[in-house]
Amino acid sequence: MRTSEIRSRWLDYFAANEHEIRPSVSLVSPEPSILFTVAGMVPFIPYILGTEEAPWPRAASVQKCIRTNDIDNVGITTRHGTFFQMNGNFSFGDYFKEGAISYAWGLLTGSREEGGYGLDGDRLWMTIWEEDQVSLDYWTREIGVPAERIQLLPFKDISWSTGQPGPAGSCCEIHYDRGPDYGPDGGPAVDTQGDRFLEIWNLVFDEFLRGEGKGHDFELLGKLDQTAIDTGAGLERLAFIMQDKPNMYEIDEVFPVIKAAEELSGKVYGRGAARPP
Repeated sequence: MRTSEIRSRWLDYFAANEHEIRPSVSLVSPEPSILFTVAGMVPFIPYILGTEEAPWPRAASVQKCIRTNDIDNVGITTRHGTFFQMNGNFSFGDYFKEGAISYAWGLLTGSREEGGYGLDGDRLWMTIWEEDQVSLDYWTREIGVPAERIQLLPFKDISWSTGQPGPAGSCCEIHYDRGPDYGPDGGPAVDTQGDRFLEIWNLVFDEFLRGEGKGHDFELLGKLDQTAIDTGAGLERLAFIMQDKPNMYEIDEVFPVIKAAEELSGKVYGRGAARPP
């Protein structure tokens, strides 16, 4: 499936589920606390915080993003890019954990004939916060995912924020098992490099206000006035799975850039590449 179709199916799916479809904003962040647009949720921070009333209860977008903190990983892993596109769906005091999980499963495993991505549900694993009984129950009882494919992690390892004071929450990360050619079995909690169990979609359950701090070392200042859903699914990651490529650099929308660089530089992609120590 071409990247353009993955993108359009995302927007069509959420439009059919009553989400306002929003355009990608500038790479220069509209949020003054952040220099660049690092995630799809950045344009919606005032609505997540509740400092502004959202014009719609739910929205979806495919946002162009830059993350400078990933530069050291670019070209080393199969899945990182300084620039990337993030598919997202958002809820501002509307649906919460159960709704986000249901929408994600429906799109990922829905048949291609009916507008879904057609992924094999048996290859999907989840990591969730060890105290999130709501998500655990919904995955196992309503969706039917076996408990052994759901791994529990401490908050510091399964939470997300912009890295600045603002909204934060625990996550439910959805991982795709690429098979034994990419590493040993054991699930994403064991595959810390993410080569075999590739994270393809992160559901963030925003319900906390975080304070100052670095990384995951920050104080939770309390609850937000309303819960919010902020999800992100890397478009390029979905593409290299669905196009059966070994990495994000060889998908249909990225590889032509590499071929052009070969012509300009006289170098051959992959030949003599430096490897990390």
